[in-house]
Amino acid sequence: MPKTGKRFRADLEKRVADVLPLEDAVKKLKEFGKTKFDQTVEVVLHLGIDPRQADQQIRGAISLPHGVGASKRVIAFCGPEKIEEAKAAGAIEAGGEELVKKIEGGWFEFDVAIADPPMMRVIAKLGRTLGPKGLMPSPKAGTVTPNIADAVKEYAAGKVEYRNDSGGNIHAAVGKFSFDDKMIVENAQAFIDHMHRLKPSSTKGHYVKKIAIAATMTPSVLVAE
Repeated sequence: MPKTGKRFRADLEKRVADVLPLEDAVKKLKEFGKTKFDQTVEVVLHLGIDPRQADQQIRGAISLPHGVGASKRVIAFCGPEKIEEAKAAGAIEAGGEELVKKIEGGWFEFDVAIADPPMMRVIAKLGRTLGPKGLMPSPKAGTVTPNIADAVKEYAAGKVEYRNDSGGNIHAAVGKFSFDDKMIVENAQAFIDHMHRLKPSSTKGHYVKKIAIAATMTPSVLVAE
C-alpha cells in the first residue's frame, strides 16, 4: 500500500464523512493544507449509465463561467485558406498533410487538436496514434468544426473536455485552489447542471449517484445534489 505524506494524513483527519452542499464542500476543501503549487480542483460524478451502450456514453466539452486557470496548446488541421486565422486565434501549429507528417514523425507537443470537417479524411491515418492519447478530433467533443478560429480560441483559453470512463464516472477541472470559493462553486455547478442536461433517455434508475470534489493533492469531499 502506498505511503501518504504528513500533510495528506492531516487532511484526512479534517475530512468529514457527511455529504455537504456544494458551497460547504468547497469551504471544507479550502481547509486542507496548501501546497507549493496551485492545485487543480476537479469535480467527479458517478453516473447511473451503462458505458457499454453507445447511446449512454457521454462525451463533450464546456466553457465554464470563470475558466479553469490554465491555457492549452492547440493545433488545427485545416486547409491553406484557414491557416492564418487559426494561428491568429492561438493555434501553435496549423495545416494539413504537412502537420500530419509532423505528428507521424513523433511530435505530440499539443493538448488539443481541432479539425475542419473536410480534413478528417486526411487525418484518418492518425486515428491509431491520436485515439489512445485522447487527442483525435471528434464531433462529439466539438473539435471537428468549420468554425476553426472560434474553436481554437475556446480550447486555448481552457475549454474543458469530458468523457465517461468504463465505470460510469466523469470528471472535469473546475478551477484552481487559488480561485475564490464563489468562482469554484459557480464553475462546479455549471458542470453539474450540464451533466444533468445530458442525461441519456435510455438510462434507468438514479442518474447522478454520487458527486465529489477534490484538489490535486487533497482527499475528496462528497457533494449533495
